[in-house]
Amino acid sequence: MTGDLGAVQSTATSASRIGDTGASSNPQSAPAQAPTQGSLTASEPKSIINKNYIQNSNPPTSNYSDILQIAPSVSSINPNGPGLMETQSLTIRGFQDGQYNVTFDGIPFGDANDFTHHSTSFFSTQSIGSIAVDRGPGDASQIGFATFGGTVALTSIEPSLAPAFSVLGSYGSWNTWLTGAQFNTGDLQQWGDARAVVGYNHSSSDGYLDNVGQRRDNVYFKLDKPIGDDTLLTLFATYNRIYQNTSLGATAAQIREFGPSFALNNDPTSQAYSGYNFDRINTDFEYIGLQTVLAGWKLDNKLYTYGYYHDGFNGLDPNGETPNGTTFGPNNVPGTQMANNYRSFGDVFNAERTLGPGTLQLGAWLTHQSNFRDNMNADATLNFALEQLNFSMQDSFLTFQPYVQYAWKLPYGLTLTPGVKFVSFSRSIDSALNQKTAEPLDFSHTWTKVLPSLTLHDQINRNWSAYAQYAQGFLAPNLNVFYVPNPSLSGQPDPEQTDNYQIGTTYKTDRLTVSADLYYINFRNAVTSTTIGGTTFFTNAGGAVYKGFETEATFYAGDGLSLYGNLTFNSAKQKSTDDWMPNAPQQTAALGMIYDRGPWHGSLIGKFVGHQYGDTGNQQPIGGYLVTNLASAYTFKSPTTWMRNTRIGLEIDNLFNRTSINGLAGYTVANNTPLYWTIPGRAFFATLSTDF
Repeated sequence: MTGDLGAVQSTATSASRIGDTGASSNPQSAPAQAPTQGSLTASEPKSIINKNYIQNSNPPTSNYSDILQIAPSVSSINPNGPGLMETQSLTIRGFQDGQYNVTFDGIPFGDANDFTHHSTSFFSTQSIGSIAVDRGPGDASQIGFATFGGTVALTSIEPSLAPAFSVLGSYGSWNTWLTGAQFNTGDLQQWGDARAVVGYNHSSSDGYLDNVGQRRDNVYFKLDKPIGDDTLLTLFATYNRIYQNTSLGATAAQIREFGPSFALNNDPTSQAYSGYNFDRINTDFEYIGLQTVLAGWKLDNKLYTYGYYHDGFNGLDPNGETPNGTTFGPNNVPGTQMANNYRSFGDVFNAERTLGPGTLQLGAWLTHQSNFRDNMNADATLNFALEQLNFSMQDSFLTFQPYVQYAWKLPYGLTLTPGVKFVSFSRSIDSALNQKTAEPLDFSHTWTKVLPSLTLHDQINRNWSAYAQYAQGFLAPNLNVFYVPNPSLSGQPDPEQTDNYQIGTTYKTDRLTVSADLYYINFRNAVTSTTIGGTTFFTNAGGAVYKGFETEATFYAGDGLSLYGNLTFNSAKQKSTDDWMPNAPQQTAALGMIYDRGPWHGSLIGKFVGHQYGDTGNQQPIGGYLVTNLASAYTFKSPTTWMRNTRIGLEIDNLFNRTSINGLAGYTVANNTPLYWTIPGRAFFATLSTDF
């Protein structure tokens, strides 16, 4: 081979049409400049965010959740600034974290106890190549913990053909620093056209919220090694370390008295002391991938593992409703300490071959996660000396999802794809002191379901496609269903299930990219959550109906300027009461412009999130809000003989300094007082990067 790794990459086979992967060989085009765009090959609503938008329109500290909030029907809350705190509410069409998948290079990851994700804990922006938001369960090949709420698909960066050593530095509001370096080997012909990239980033910030700082280190590595003409071996690894202060939100009275950034303080006699409210988190994520062609089959296999190790410390009631006092002293500060440690192992296998008038596709996902968790009351004054053990448990989770489907090519550009997937979720728990009951428990249960799907894709012409889809979704119950004295007697609840119906279309040329879709989702056993004193409780809201209209478009006006917009109308209501589901905005929209020509790049984009409710029963209404971000950059191609592609950038987040309440954080444990998040104030971030 000569370094063209696309010959054995499955993603390359569908990238021949204009802008289909979110990239374009012509930088002066709508597909190249679009913040989000549809796919000509997708069989469900899909928005692709390319590296151009990730690098040029977002601060380098951003998480994937900060980046993808620009997409239609997506809303996200990061109260502490971009990447400076775990996302508190990333929703897609009103589906909450834990009800949709997040994958990295096709590998699903997350906490198996409730399927949620930690946006700061695994991947830095610098290691991400692109992001795609699939809004729906997909066809049978879409695997993951939550198969009906959609998939956020992260892909890793590709090692470059040319060797390069790059450095990055950034400084901004709230004393936010980021430094990093990345080395690309280029095409190593002496090593059989292998190429690799390795990078490191360190960030530090005081954060927008009072005394809620963060320190973060991330290192990543990727190697692509061709083996012969038809095989590609990929090795990937990333390691992340975080120290971050944590806030549970603020009451309305606290926000009025102390301002929207109110969170923690510097008083060691207070339960809100920053030294008592912090996380220490270490993670790793590794996989070995092999893509090959064998006897007419295209095979893709990834063997992986990832781990998450979290020690968390908090004052018992940082919002001040519970007085001090512990068993060690009447004025000592009460607190809590927890551990959440897990390790996952798994394998993702996909295969396809041409068979008759179409393509046969089959595969399977197998994963196992073991998790240790405990929680205790402690004396924060005495370095969190143990007072009382609240729970201690070891649980595990095993899922197996094989699938098969056939893409039947019909006349006139039509492709009909029937498919079926079998899902099996097995939970087990071995607890000496079970959560809520404080009793021993040794129990296991398995949920299974056969999920059919049917998609019709119409490739009308080279630039225009349309689709229709029906698919069933399924989500196993959270681990909390085992938090009862005897689960075998109480019975196990039915899983969350959906019937999804979607139609849509995508059109792309160099001048215009536009997509639109309609969806209807019949949701059974909709589970909602409420957070009280930092602990999340789940309830079954019964049936619900999600429906809406979504569209996005980018128009290249010429001379490097593009106009961008998206608009959605969303409805998510309980069947029995017609109440809105919580954290489900009624509309989202974005509008802006992008300039990219020669050495200059700039963007001015506003994102609107409509009215929503923070809790069931139409409680805790949250008004609509608009946040506008401005970014600009200039690149010097060769400022010196030893520097090239030197980029100077400036981002201004929340240009108009909107700091209103934008989400319900939960309730206090003592008096059930509502806690809120607010929009972080205006922030400036300057960035300098160069290649050597």
